[in-house]
Amino acid sequence: MSQADVAVAEGAAGVGGAAGTAVRPSPLWTLGLLRSELVTTLRRWRTLALLGVLAAVPILVGISVKIETSGDGQAGRGGGGGPAFISQITNNGLFLVFTALAATLPFFLPMAVGVVAGDAIAGEANAGTLRYLLVAPAGRTRLLLTKYATTMAFCLLATLVVAASALAVGALLFPLGGLTTISGTQISFTEGLGRALLIALVVAASLTGIAALGLFVSTLTNSGIAAMATTVGLLITVQILDQIPQLHALQPYFFSHYWLSFADLMRDPVYWDDLVKNLELQTLYAAVFGSAAWARFTTKDITA
Repeated sequence: MSQADVAVAEGAAGVGGAAGTAVRPSPLWTLGLLRSELVTTLRRWRTLALLGVLAAVPILVGISVKIETSGDGQAGRGGGGGPAFISQITNNGLFLVFTALAATLPFFLPMAVGVVAGDAIAGEANAGTLRYLLVAPAGRTRLLLTKYATTMAFCLLATLVVAASALAVGALLFPLGGLTTISGTQISFTEGLGRALLIALVVAASLTGIAALGLFVSTLTNSGIAAMATTVGLLITVQILDQIPQLHALQPYFFSHYWLSFADLMRDPVYWDDLVKNLELQTLYAAVFGSAAWARFTTKDITA
């Protein structure tokens, strides 16, 4: 939150407090708060650094595949050593989009979202600006929803940054054109581009659960660093547990279990079962941890 935002909040509190009545925020005021949160989040050097790292991943993957191709003439030979679709990149640069999303989704994308979500409330408390936001006519519920909406907007932006970077690098280093689906059928470049956009949207939606979890953790502490570290730590823990065969009965309930189901969008016809399970699971996590965050935040004693 900027100093100007604090001043506006203090002014609103002064007007409302002088009359001794609560101020009901207008829809335009709410949109202004959301816009302020988005601008503030995107102006932080930490956020820009996270987006820069995400944009760099497709560049590194594309250059690595190009060098390997130049060296032995067949990228991915030997199989099984890289993310999904990596062996197809040299035939069609559009596959770099799918490969980059598959490479960043297990850790880089959710880590970036966890950092933003973990800092949402705790960061304001640590900076001493949270109480100013609450004395403005926002209210705790409206503020929490605004923070979550900002985090989800970052989820979408981060995913699109990866996809756009991969598309640009793929077009620069490799040929583009019609592509072959996992099922072996041919689709046009336009349809492939449409599926790439749909995959990016599904990946962004897959981060709904970790965003809600991070927001809940953020309401438990006044330390932004502690909230971010805890959220990322939980992410790593769940990822490890999801790889242990003995926990196969529990793994379908981990928020990360169906993340890579977006690959089914590259089948013809599309396999929807795991995609639907993923979206249902993310909705469940968002509902549970969103409710927990609301219950905690609305009863929390704000001292900073």
